[in-house]
Amino acid sequence: MEIIKAKTAGFCFGVKRAVDTVYEQIGDCEGPIYTYGPIIHNEEVVKDLESRGVKVLRTEEALDSVSEGTVIIRSHGVEKRIHDELEKKGIRIVDATCPFVKKIHNIVQKESAQGKYILIIGNPDHPEVIGIRGWAGENAAVIQCSADIEKIDFTEKEKICVVSQTTFNYNKFKDLVEIIKKKSYDVSVLNTICNATKERQTEAESIAKSVDAMIVIGDKHSSNTQKLFEICQKACNNTYYIQTLDDLDLNQLGSVETVGITAGASTPNNIIEEVQNNVRIIF
Repeated sequence: MEIIKAKTAGFCFGVKRAVDTVYEQIGDCEGPIYTYGPIIHNEEVVKDLESRGVKVLRTEEALDSVSEGTVIIRSHGVEKRIHDELEKKGIRIVDATCPFVKKIHNIVQKESAQGKYILIIGNPDHPEVIGIRGWAGENAAVIQCSADIEKIDFTEKEKICVVSQTTFNYNKFKDLVEIIKKKSYDVSVLNTICNATKERQTEAESIAKSVDAMIVIGDKHSSNTQKLFEICQKACNNTYYIQTLDDLDLNQLGSVETVGITAGASTPNNIIEEVQNNVRIIF
């Protein structure tokens, strides 16, 4: 029996940086520590931080109760107005926004100021996209599928700038960009999908095509893990999406000869290793 674990599985640079930042603040700061939203999309990590006294501000209204301490901005980033609100309150801010996401904030703010209409390709309900939208000014829209493009009147938009959620499916991004280019003559496209995301998706698809069963590990709210699952499921019928080992029925793997394992960018190594070790035992 063979187990193939993706080399790209687990924490990406931005996630590791954000998580490390919170743990460092726990040791260094005086007063209460908050994160605006879960620091990453992983319940196990958030639970561990909460056990160490870190409180999660899950809504904008929750900010009203904060008058002191440190607020750490989540890896997904926040809207400009949230950042401005924190500064107004005079609270100490530690910005753990992924640098690749922060780069998109700067791009859309600059391009919007130059009069361009901003199109953000991504999930409109995802915190990263909500944050990007909040730096793009009034002339912006979020596109998740071709139907969303049809809702936009391109005749009134002379110059367009297209960016993407960092974890969006690369092939879907290319397809949507092609449709947009047919709608307008002046379109600048900035592929802001993180290289780590593309590499992870490519490797996961390659492994899924070569195994009898595929395990994708990650939080149910993790966008990049959801994309991995979609990609792997197309390549391998026996694909399982789990958050921890408890979600995996090992009996389902009893008759397979090869198993692939990958994980989202917010999945800690200890969870990946636990799954890998237990799968190895049944073989």
